Amino acid sequence: METVCTSLYPLPLLQQPHQLHALYLKTGILKNPHVCSRLLSLYAHPKVNDLQHVRSLFHSIPQPSLLCWNIVISSHLHNHLSNHALLLFRQMLLHQLLPDSFTLPCVIKACARLNAVPEGKQLHSLLLKIGFASDKFVQSSLLSMYAKWGHMPLARRVFDLMVHKDLVSWNSLIDGYARNGDVQLAMKLFDEMPTKDSFTWTALVDGLCKCGNVEAARQIFDQMPDKSLVSWNAMIDGYMKSGKIDLACQQFRRMPARNLVSWNTMIAGYQRNGWFFEALKLFEALLEEGLVPSHVTILGALSAVSGLAVLGNGRWIHSFMVKHGFELDGVLGTSLIEMYSKCGSIDGAMTVFKAIANKKLGHWTAIIVGLGMHGLADQALELFLEMRRIGMKPHAITFIGVLNACSHAGLVDEGNQIFHMMINEYKIEPTVEHYGCFIDLLCRAGHLGWAKNIIESMPMKPNKVIWMSLLGGSRNHRSLEIGEYAALNLIEADPDAAGCYTVLSNMYAAVGKWDKVSHVREMMKKRGVIKDAGCSFIEHRGQLHRFIVGDKSHPQTEDIYAKLREMREKLKLAGHVPDTSQVLLNIADEKEKESELENHSERLAISFGLINMESRTPIRIIKNLRVCNDCHVVTKLLSAIYDREIIVRDNSRFHHFKNGSCSCNDFW
Repeated sequence: METVCTSLYPLPLLQQPHQLHALYLKTGILKNPHVCSRLLSLYAHPKVNDLQHVRSLFHSIPQPSLLCWNIVISSHLHNHLSNHALLLFRQMLLHQLLPDSFTLPCVIKACARLNAVPEGKQLHSLLLKIGFASDKFVQSSLLSMYAKWGHMPLARRVFDLMVHKDLVSWNSLIDGYARNGDVQLAMKLFDEMPTKDSFTWTALVDGLCKCGNVEAARQIFDQMPDKSLVSWNAMIDGYMKSGKIDLACQQFRRMPARNLVSWNTMIAGYQRNGWFFEALKLFEALLEEGLVPSHVTILGALSAVSGLAVLGNGRWIHSFMVKHGFELDGVLGTSLIEMYSKCGSIDGAMTVFKAIANKKLGHWTAIIVGLGMHGLADQALELFLEMRRIGMKPHAITFIGVLNACSHAGLVDEGNQIFHMMINEYKIEPTVEHYGCFIDLLCRAGHLGWAKNIIESMPMKPNKVIWMSLLGGSRNHRSLEIGEYAALNLIEADPDAAGCYTVLSNMYAAVGKWDKVSHVREMMKKRGVIKDAGCSFIEHRGQLHRFIVGDKSHPQTEDIYAKLREMREKLKLAGHVPDTSQVLLNIADEKEKESELENHSERLAISFGLINMESRTPIRIIKNLRVCNDCHVVTKLLSAIYDREIIVRDNSRFHHFKNGSCSCNDFW
């Protein structure tokens, strides 16, 4: 269609379609069907692309010709409105018009984009009946559609029936086989192909990378006579998705030229692999290069900020988004809410949520999840009810957020009601994630028997998260029998789950079964399982400071330990007695046990924060493990002693310590 439109009008006319339209109306010539279709094609031309006038002019035509239908369908497809294109095609058929070799490729492409399999197959039947089975453009579109869906036997059947197999057809089939993991057939076709262009090589490299066969992709990439930018980007993406980050970095550095996709692929790859700091550094480098970030770039940067919980960076990116006009109505708004929530600023998340005029389901779900993480279950449930009141239908992920909120607040009755509401009222079949949330709620609240019964009656196999919830609940509620049951099942499901061995060992240590502790540690040693080291992070002036237990590597070590001693004295005056039962080592001396507790990583981070941060600034800490009971008590006291708000994100939830109390109400 674009070729037809281009040939109709010289450039001056393309720049003044509205004047021409006015002239036609004034002279009455627009009543001529031929003139009308010419004007319609002008509005649909890619250099004009005035869809509003295409629609209004089309609907003013009493009996549109097939050419007019083709133009309006093609125009909607060009504007990525495939649903509308398909709807228009149905209306065309109702007007007793049959498609031609221009209509069919457009509608086939719409079906491919929408993954509309039944409609695509019906279209195939129709074109066979009306005699377009041998049309090369129709065949090429059909082949591309089936390959995109992964229906490779049908794609191959179309390919084999083609008399003239052009480059596009070969490329579509090779790309389809490669993307669907059939490497041997893709390579065989590649070898059989009479001539290859840059897209052929690129399609094979990209397809092999997308199905995870990076080694084969690398071999093809190295043989490429002319390496395209897309192939370079595909290799980077393939390396990142297979966890070969160093090779992705090498590839990025070796690129003769880069585009925004190259940078976005690296940033997203870093973020997916947990290299959040590197993702943010690359984002900064991108800006220094003078590149303008896209929505994809911003999403990657916000996810990296969330991973590090560096609120300062997140606020800067938010300001950048506002300054450069990024809309928050879509996924960027959701990502921004998640960022503020994960950085410990639920007020910031709520401010963003309230500022979004056209709230979508993703925005509601993100704020509900955030409120739940921060222990604000009442507010989360209130928003959930408000969402239902305005007619917003919750989806499966929304229910995960609401159940998590109930879990963090111990709301067993409410959680039970919501779990069954999801099934009975909304007809949503619970996934393993939903069961995991409900079981976690029961385990935290001490209903271990109930949780165990649900696990044993689940319609699917419990995952390691579920077994870990039961194990964690057994530890918190001192049920060694159920804890051992959970640990055995977890070790069977994931023999390398370091957390499982650690919790089981700690449970044995808590009741003085040191022989069992030794047995668990020996088991870990034999299997090469390494215990996760506890560490805490704190951000100050754009830098992230990391502390481990007993850390003395920080430049301010002397000041930090002096502040620790001061904290100890103030805690004693406040009546704190260290809970040495939390020291899960076979140490007889109480003083040694107290010293062990004092050197926990979060206390070092708090000490650093008290030294370096202004008194009105909240101290924000991330810890990779669960906060122990004694550190929880100590942090509550310190928030009152120093009149400081301390926000800790552990591997379970957020804790907001203020005026001697915690937002979790000692339930975590």
